Amino acid sequence: MKLNKNERTALFIDGANLYATTKTIGLEIDYKRLLRFFEDETHFIRALYYTAITDDQEYSSIRPLIDWLDYNGYTMVTKPTKEFVDSAGRRKIKGNMDTELTVGALTLSDHLDHIVIFSGDGDFRALVEALQARGKRVSIVSTLTTSPPMVADDLRRQADQFVEITELAEIIGRKSDNPHSADNDDDEYEDEYEDA
Repeated sequence: MKLNKNERTALFIDGANLYATTKTIGLEIDYKRLLRFFEDETHFIRALYYTAITDDQEYSSIRPLIDWLDYNGYTMVTKPTKEFVDSAGRRKIKGNMDTELTVGALTLSDHLDHIVIFSGDGDFRALVEALQARGKRVSIVSTLTTSPPMVADDLRRQADQFVEITELAEIIGRKSDNPHSADNDDDEYEDEYEDA
């Protein structure tokens, strides 16, 4: 990954998308190491983590991760999920954060040189194009190693730099002896949200 110590850099993490990606490839992210890496290698400004949460439940599987990130240097951007019933009568929970991440990136872009988006969602291609039109460098972090790939082809092509997350595994991956990893192994998180 090409980083510059003089570039004002911020991370925009699509929580549900990153979770699905890392779960698929078997990578557990150590969010403390992730933050430290960008603090050491860039003029780091901020890391924003976007996720939807279920407010009506007493316990949510994502809550421990949200709390840990919030207390350890990440800016949390959350909203309540919405419940609906699909045409087959199945209960679904919707928690899309695309709009919030897009607005956040455009709002902060005047104070940044490099925007790093942790998502493979093709809906962000227009955001990348808009940020580039403002003179910003945009990196996309996702993976091509799965079948099908977790990153949309048009998003990958639009980015100034595509970063294969598996190449960062040694840098940001959880070490088995690290008790401070914030990764949540609960499979409920993956099943709980449908990105719509």
